[in-house]
Amino acid sequence: MPKVHVLAPDIISKIAAGEVVDRPSSVIKELLENALDAQADTIEIELTQAGKTSIRVKDNGCGIDEGDIETVFKRHSTSKIQTADDLFDIHSLGFRGEALYSIAAVSDITLRSKTEHADNGWEIHLRGGEKLKLKPAAMPDGTEIEVKELFFNTPARRKFLRSDASEVSQILNIVIPYTLLYPGRRFKLVHAGKTLLDLSPSNDHLNRITDVLNLNKDFIIQTERSFETTNLTARLFLSDINILRSKRDLQFLFINGRPVQSKNISFHLNDVYRLILPPRHYPFFCAFLTLPANTLDVNIHPTKREVKVKDEQAVCSSLRKMCEAALMQASRPKQAVDLPLDNSSFSSAGSNIRGLIDEAMRRREDLENVIDRSFDIQPFSSAEQPATEQYTFPQHLPGSDWANAFEHKNQSLKAKLENAHFIGTLLNKYLLFESASSLLLTDQHAAQERIMFEQFITQMQKGRVEVQSLLTPYLLKSSPQELLAWQDAQETLETIGFSTSQFDNETIAIHAHPALVKDPESAVRELLAGDNPARCDHETIARRACRSSIMAGDILKPQQAEFQREQLLNCKDPFTCPHGRPTVVEMSLDFLDKQFLRT
Repeated sequence: MPKVHVLAPDIISKIAAGEVVDRPSSVIKELLENALDAQADTIEIELTQAGKTSIRVKDNGCGIDEGDIETVFKRHSTSKIQTADDLFDIHSLGFRGEALYSIAAVSDITLRSKTEHADNGWEIHLRGGEKLKLKPAAMPDGTEIEVKELFFNTPARRKFLRSDASEVSQILNIVIPYTLLYPGRRFKLVHAGKTLLDLSPSNDHLNRITDVLNLNKDFIIQTERSFETTNLTARLFLSDINILRSKRDLQFLFINGRPVQSKNISFHLNDVYRLILPPRHYPFFCAFLTLPANTLDVNIHPTKREVKVKDEQAVCSSLRKMCEAALMQASRPKQAVDLPLDNSSFSSAGSNIRGLIDEAMRRREDLENVIDRSFDIQPFSSAEQPATEQYTFPQHLPGSDWANAFEHKNQSLKAKLENAHFIGTLLNKYLLFESASSLLLTDQHAAQERIMFEQFITQMQKGRVEVQSLLTPYLLKSSPQELLAWQDAQETLETIGFSTSQFDNETIAIHAHPALVKDPESAVRELLAGDNPARCDHETIARRACRSSIMAGDILKPQQAEFQREQLLNCKDPFTCPHGRPTVVEMSLDFLDKQFLRT
């Protein structure tokens, strides 16, 4: 009996649908691209239960003819290409003809459409890919598509959908790039009766960028240039040092009018910013690139997320030079931000420790580059390092048990630090302590971060977080994704000492913050940028809050340095910061003797 057989058509359609549609945001991406290809200048999206229950997309585009309204649901039906050569001359967002076929295979879908010169529109209803009805419909020009019960016939896929907040965040990540790409068109996004986006047509990209992302126009650099060698035309919108992000959430790349991902191009643009930004901070950029169509392959990914660029390294090199020149010539100096200070909440050792980001930008020592690239100062080879940020010792020490060796090393170092005395500082960054047989270097930023982290987590665990109330609320301009995350995490923020409210449609007001947190803006952004803080444990929350809010760089007096040493020794884990970097490094006398050939 033969073992090989051809799959049934309904199974084939569900497998094909899985390549294109894996969550509500995938449906919206395909329908949004169809509306834009139809030259719609107004697009409205309405969601129920983050699109799990229903998705409605309405546009005023050219509509679908009566003779095509059934054909559009057939697999690989398209008006965009005719021959194989057309794949290398794509000028539309959609072209494969799989979108409506794939969506219809896993949902209950109704499509209504009318062209400009038709007397009436037409409505077609399908469920699980099977046509249920086709009838005339009275409606204005354009197309309206309603998708209900997504994945009703593939429950295994439906159970992998995440919370409503997570799914809406993914939808915003899909919609926002198109709003930036088409500033002259109106976009409206409504979820559960609440308007998340309502963007009127704008006369240029910069106005649309600032409207959508709530960024300060003064801190965005525009530059445009053409390169003959690569036939590249680039228009870049770049943030200067006054816009800092804790993750790469506001970075957009468009090639030939298509939102795309390119790890190589994104890496090179981010790498240029490492010249001016402090570690673990990322810029905003919006890059509009135009290349000859025959130098692109947009058909390498099922959902067209990625493109392949011919001679990509030359393109990256051109963009690096353009980005670097713009940042060096037009970047504004760091703007001071006045924040309320509570001097009583800081110890004498920490009262002067605030972030001097300008200092970090002026000094690009080799050691700082190492920190920036690896998150750690590691005394071991890269092959021995774990893949996470946690700083751990190697697990294979010859002739001994690694855990015992780790404990012995820590105890030995602790004893030396207890008996050491302060002798000076290096570059206002490292504190020098002399012990009986070695030189101990303390990273004053990492050490203070460990001290504050443990104090903060202890307060949270006891349920008694010391709070600093503000006479005037601090107003935090937020992106749509940050506002969505804030709505889900507001209660958790309250329990850890952040009193916040929504000031308007694009602003969060901070009324109070934990006393140990000295930069509430960065702390709140850090919390909202990660996984849902409402579901994070105390340690994760404290780590995020401390990473962005406690900086160093100020000159410490000897008594302050000694006080910090005493506080560090009282910590449960004094020799690593909350993110895995060491706080203390030892240089033995034997090592120094060898360097000076005194052996």
